Amino acid sequence: MELFFNPFDNLVCILLGISFTVWFTLLLVFIIVPAIFGVSFGIRRLYMKTLLKIFEWATLRIERGAKEKNHHLYKPYSNAIIAKEPTSLEEEIKEIRRSGSNRDLDSASEFEMSDIFYFARRGVESIMDDEVTKRFSAEELESWNLLTRSNNNFHYISLRLTVLWGLGLLIRYGFLLPLRVTLAFTGVGLLVFLTSVVGLLPNGKIKNFLSKKVHLMCYRICVRALTAIITYHDSENKPKNGGICVANHTSPIDVIILASDGCYAMVGQIHGGLMGVIQRSMVKACPHVWFERSEVKDRHLVAKRLSDHVEDKSKLPILIFPEGTCINNTSVMMFKKGSFEIGATVYPVAIKYDPRFGDAFWNSSKFGMVNYLLRMMSSWAIVCSVWYLPPMSREEGEDAVQFANRVKAAIARQGGLVDLLWDGGLKRGKVKDTFKEEQQKLYSKMLVGTQEDRSRS
Repeated sequence: MELFFNPFDNLVCILLGISFTVWFTLLLVFIIVPAIFGVSFGIRRLYMKTLLKIFEWATLRIERGAKEKNHHLYKPYSNAIIAKEPTSLEEEIKEIRRSGSNRDLDSASEFEMSDIFYFARRGVESIMDDEVTKRFSAEELESWNLLTRSNNNFHYISLRLTVLWGLGLLIRYGFLLPLRVTLAFTGVGLLVFLTSVVGLLPNGKIKNFLSKKVHLMCYRICVRALTAIITYHDSENKPKNGGICVANHTSPIDVIILASDGCYAMVGQIHGGLMGVIQRSMVKACPHVWFERSEVKDRHLVAKRLSDHVEDKSKLPILIFPEGTCINNTSVMMFKKGSFEIGATVYPVAIKYDPRFGDAFWNSSKFGMVNYLLRMMSSWAIVCSVWYLPPMSREEGEDAVQFANRVKAAIARQGGLVDLLWDGGLKRGKVKDTFKEEQQKLYSKMLVGTQEDRSRS
């Protein structure tokens, strides 16, 4: 029996050896070596164009099939549900009083019962069309990208479309996912090993040079683990040493997207486990800014550490996401003022993902990190554009909040995002009393102003 199975066992070993050799060769030639030199063969761009043509055909087929069967197609709202005109509280209340009373408005009392309708209507509008909560759910698509989780219309249209979806499922989970997982482990493993080795060298130009090359190579491998197709614009405005790079935040992979085109000093809390191993190895090769859990809430200590870092022009620019949470690629929410109080030059960066190939938004209240990364690696690709905006500095007489809002507006305008004043902390917390008090102050100011005008007359 042993002699009978020997040839078969040898054949299996030979086939496995050949498969491993071919797999490793393809990995080395088409991914790792191009990542080292920062070049691309254009395969991912061709892959993206091919996917677009397939998506267009699938969408047209769904629309034609639905029309033949008289099915209603779901169309997401591209704009707000309720049409709103930019009018002030005073103007709207005057309009309500004018429509509900024949009396002269100037002779009206300070308060009228009809004023309640303004606040009641605003409350109902906020419930029906909440511009904050919907920023924490996945962006809706106009067309189907052959991912089950992104479609509301697909049930059964035709055999060809079903076969195409099944083939896509096989390619994504049978070929792309194993390849991407392999690349991810390769990139992270090389990052930990090589930064630890570089960290053994004495501080100097050689260590800094090798650290930059190692970081860029490893991040580029990680980018390829997501089949990320990134278009960088205005590279002459890339952040420089001694500055702070601020960007809108959609996903944890924002860090990889930016770090694959330039080196940054990361800022964050010290973690345990695998993340802690990565952090400890990275800081050996490059001065990143890590905080203990007990230090994170000490604003003065954080500001001091950041200020000391940017004052040293030999250190890399700091990368910060001032929103403090992930937003769903449609808007930019309030920037925390901490990083704008330091007085350093700020380099704004706008990041915009193309949701047709995969949803990059991380809904942390719904998916854990591992689940999220698996969803990313089982998507078709991650396609995004990055714009480096001209550096901005705090103007005379401008406080940190005003400066933060000016930078946020520039990022929103360049990325085609909605500029919102709301705090991203509302993702998990309640509305602060200050927001309620602000509306009360506006209303009382209107009443007091009306009373003063009558007193003068």
